Amino acid sequence: DVQLVESGGGSVQAGGSLRLSCVASGYTYDKGCMGWFRQAPGKEREGVAVIDALDRIGYADSVQGRLTASKDNAKMTLYLQMNSLKPEDTAMYYCGADFPCLTSIAYGLAGNFRSWGQGTQVTVS
Repeated sequence: DVQLVESGGGSVQAGGSLRLSCVASGYTYDKGCMGWFRQAPGKEREGVAVIDALDRIGYADSVQGRLTASKDNAKMTLYLQMNSLKPEDTAMYYCGADFPCLTSIAYGLAGNFRSWGQGTQVTVS
């Protein structure tokens, strides 16, 4: 079993920045993959970024250049640096993970992870 806890959300003005974190615990011994997702009110959940088992990173086209994912394997923590935030970035942001990794970047961006966090709210005004 893998537990994921997100943090770092909040309310910011347009153009501002936030850094989200997701700490994984539990059965994280096998090399895994992790990703960020978001769901805005009234919309479906969408993939934002995925880091695969080889630490390659893939992004959704809508966030290229503004949002940067990274992972500290020693701390088993996934990050999302969000710059130049826009009101349309307002959403609940979720962390997903697969230990061991059984998904690809593309498959992961489609939401195919076995473990999920509770989410952290980001509001941009």
